[in-house]
Amino acid sequence: MDRPHVGIIHDLFPQPDDVPGRIIIVVAVVWIVYQQVDLLLRQSEYFAQLPVNGPVFEGRGGPQQCGMVLSISFEDIVLDLVAVFPGEVDIKIRRTRPFWIQKPFEIEVQLDGVPLDRPRDKVRGGEMVEVIVASQTEPRWAPEPLPLTIVYADSALLVVNKPAGLVVHPAAGNYQGTLVNGLLHHAPELVALPRAGLVHRIDKDTTGLLVVARTLAVHHALVEQMKAREFVREYEAVVNGVMVAGGRVDAPLGRHPVDRKRMAVVSGGRQAVTHYRVLHRFTAHTHLRLRLETGRTHQIRVHMTHIHHPVVGDPVYGGRARLPEACSPTLAALLQGFGRQALHAIRLGLNHPLTGESMVWDAPVPPDMVHLLTALTSG
Repeated sequence: MDRPHVGIIHDLFPQPDDVPGRIIIVVAVVWIVYQQVDLLLRQSEYFAQLPVNGPVFEGRGGPQQCGMVLSISFEDIVLDLVAVFPGEVDIKIRRTRPFWIQKPFEIEVQLDGVPLDRPRDKVRGGEMVEVIVASQTEPRWAPEPLPLTIVYADSALLVVNKPAGLVVHPAAGNYQGTLVNGLLHHAPELVALPRAGLVHRIDKDTTGLLVVARTLAVHHALVEQMKAREFVREYEAVVNGVMVAGGRVDAPLGRHPVDRKRMAVVSGGRQAVTHYRVLHRFTAHTHLRLRLETGRTHQIRVHMTHIHHPVVGDPVYGGRARLPEACSPTLAALLQGFGRQALHAIRLGLNHPLTGESMVWDAPVPPDMVHLLTALTSG
């Protein structure tokens, strides 16, 4: 082998005669990375394993080995940097922006911190090769000193009790005053994480518990727990109608075929499973405890409507307020004027990503729902 090279290499054997050898950083490498990095950046399972500003892969050869292959791979994506020289070389991908970014992005190859502007450069062995990917499109949300109820905090995660009316994530029409803005003020390091470390969401007018990861590795671990359905997510709700007993709703959810802003039970939708049990029965309403097996958008609200027991006050899926016969004017006014879905994320449980300890948090039912339940009890 006259010249070592960088590219897609399936096999390489040591060539002692090439010591000290040369590594050739060719334009093709940048092109290969450019073609593949968009997919790489979308793979949270891959990038969640990368420590920020830390080495990822190290050469395993020694002074006696002059040929080595160092691979960064995910499924069918393989980028091999082939260095023919004695000693070891570290290869590091330094994330300068979160992994979920899309194009356009910039790619730069550096050798010991010096950009490589030429199609080839010599090395003597032991240098650090860096492929740096930077986004120019990821929005930067502004930190805001919003009042947050932090139920639990340590170096790995935060648990927040969200009030009604607080949007979780910035979006069109809500770029300020969201939970994410408040989190960035409380924990500035979250700016480097996908969605400021949020692992799941609850709707604007739903109250209750959310978990926030404080590092990329913790975020990855929590996402994996959620995928494995190891999270405990329990809710309390007041629904219309008198339910005889608890049960289970297993009905797939997807976008409504006509109103794309709504979700609906649709054939071919994503599997969605909700468990529920009765806490109290009233004249025309039921107080429920619900447990999510899956976590689809608007899942509880759509499932309860699907079984003809919509959540009280739900402005999208609830329909008109249903009043008990001969109810008091106070109760009638409360039911007709309840300004949000009567839904509260009361319990959150998970295994701590660092210690493995099983942890559970509870958030008290908010005052407006307590008032509603008291009025329903009084009739």
